[in-house]
Amino acid sequence: MKKIPVLFFITTFIIGTDTFLISPLLPTLSQVYHTPSNLSGWMVSAYALGYALFALIAGPLSDGMDRKKVMILGLFGFALATFLCAISPSFWTMILFRFLAGVSAAFVTPQVWASIPQLVAPKAIIKTMGYATAGLSVSQMIGLPAGSYLAAFSWHAPFFVLSLFALLLNFTILLMLPSIPATRTNKSRHMGQIYISIMRAPRALNFFAAYFMFQTGFFTSYAFFGTWFTQAFSLNVASIGTNMILLGLGNLIGSLFGSKLVAKIGVAKSILFSLIFLSVTYALLPFSGFLWIAESLFFLIFLVGGFIFPVMMSTLQSLAPSARGTVSALTSAVMYAGTTVGGVIGGLLFGPFHGFTGIGLFAAIMNIIPLFIFQRAGLFHDAKEERAH
Repeated sequence: MKKIPVLFFITTFIIGTDTFLISPLLPTLSQVYHTPSNLSGWMVSAYALGYALFALIAGPLSDGMDRKKVMILGLFGFALATFLCAISPSFWTMILFRFLAGVSAAFVTPQVWASIPQLVAPKAIIKTMGYATAGLSVSQMIGLPAGSYLAAFSWHAPFFVLSLFALLLNFTILLMLPSIPATRTNKSRHMGQIYISIMRAPRALNFFAAYFMFQTGFFTSYAFFGTWFTQAFSLNVASIGTNMILLGLGNLIGSLFGSKLVAKIGVAKSILFSLIFLSVTYALLPFSGFLWIAESLFFLIFLVGGFIFPVMMSTLQSLAPSARGTVSALTSAVMYAGTTVGGVIGGLLFGPFHGFTGIGLFAAIMNIIPLFIFQRAGLFHDAKEERAH
């Protein structure tokens, strides 16, 4: 069913775009609301906080409901909150509406990852997750410039346009997406019991710990690559934006075409080789003497990241087939935790440890340790079984 990958690509693209859309608007909104620049970042943080908090609630709820209905309600709330952002009269109402947009998004994106194993054949799961990941990649590539172009017309325009597209997508999902029945039959269990049962599943603690470290390493380097490029290579904001598009392209290529490689070498080997490659590349990155070398290494990191992300998502989903929504929500929360920790640690490492050197080595370690965790959990033993069959 080709419509499934297309619908999920558009869904992750729209939700992902909202994350990047507001960044170029911050200076303008600071002037509009007469807010100091050090507070303008709250408009980004409010969205992330709403998403992170309510993803943990949305997951268990969605496992006991038709996922299609959850997506429709979530997208409607997202469209409404984004529309309200466009007409927000003050800074604090904007904070509120951004928070509500994040809350609504938390009921949408986890359904994408959770629905794929229910709607497509097993052999097409990683490929379809690659399409969904591609939506996030494309949103990274064009979210920031799209916000800039629309904001040149009016700061209200980006929110109006995104709200309209969310409503159109919602109508399309209503017509084209089949019902996705509940996977959790025991609806009497409270959320704590659900999360406890997931974490008691074989390999769960190990897999989520490894995933957290993988994301922490990535976001530590991602958060400070612009600062590094500015200081080390004297790039301006426009040039960094161009590099962001290039990196997004690498992520897109990896997510779209990686499934063919996974089909050939298997899931376990894909994770093994990717983590080894990333750890080596991160370690080499700070010693790039030329801009083109640094750009090339970052491109490869994003390329392999786009390849491995759907593989890890599929692996985590397999931990609890009856609670995929909860697993997806937990995965999102772990990713945001990695983002938060990465930002804090990156700030501590960047200055005292010769710019990007400490960050690159830290990111390398964050990909080496998961190798041992996955080995201990027996994942790489699966590679031997895959080869035997």
